[in-house]
This record gives sequence, structure tokens and C-alpha cells, in this order.
Amino acid sequence: MAAESRVELSGLVLETEIGTYGPDDVVPEAHVLDLALGIAPELVLVAEDSMAAIFDYDPLIAELRRLAADGPYETQERLVTRMAAACARQPEIRTLDIALRKRPVHGGTGELGVRLTLDAEGVTALRAGPAPG
Repeated sequence: MAAESRVELSGLVLETEIGTYGPDDVVPEAHVLDLALGIAPELVLVAEDSMAAIFDYDPLIAELRRLAADGPYETQERLVTRMAAACARQPEIRTLDIALRKRPVHGGTGELGVRLTLDAEGVTALRAGPAPG
């Protein structure tokens, strides 16, 4: 049986400071994180209700929130890079899809962001390479 499973987080508003803005620029009200992590199905299809049987994502979410607060950042891309590296350090994570967006963009509307999707090979390469600060 071919199977895959994911841990998904959506709509997490981060406490972060990203960007440089002039007096006439729209300053975002929020930066929002969406995250999907591919993990082994055995970490979801469990025989017992035990934290030892699953991937405990709470420490990772705490680390991502810490990284967000570790700004200021000039770009969303830098924060996404640091978050991807934190995810890759978790051996349970096989694939990664991370999106960070800001709102509003213009006239109180719109969202603008970046997305990084890494397959298993990409996550392995990120693990093996120098860790982005």
C-alpha cells in the first residue's frame, strides 16, 4: 500500500517584523504562515494513543515562532529559509511545503507571499548542506 501523511498548519499569524517601508508604503498588519510537512504514515496510523508513537510537532511550532520573533527581517524569503532549515533538522520530516504571506498589500486588501516546496531530495539536501543561520 502506497501511502503518505502530512502534518498541516494553516493561518498562523506570526509575531514578526519583516520589511523596510517608506512613509507612503503599506505596512502589513500580519504575516501568516501555512505549513505542510510530509511524514511517515506510521506516525499517523498508530495502534496506541501515545505521544511516543507520533511526530510531536509542538516543539517545532515553538521554534518557528521563535525564529519569526528573532527579526527584524528585511525579506520574507530569509525567514522562510530559516524555517525550512529548522524543519529539515527534524528526522521525521520527509517533505516540506511552507508559505509565508503578508496582508494587506494595497488599499486594505490582498495578500502577498512566498512559498517553498521541497521534495524528499530537497529536504535531504537541506539537511546535508550548511545550515542557513
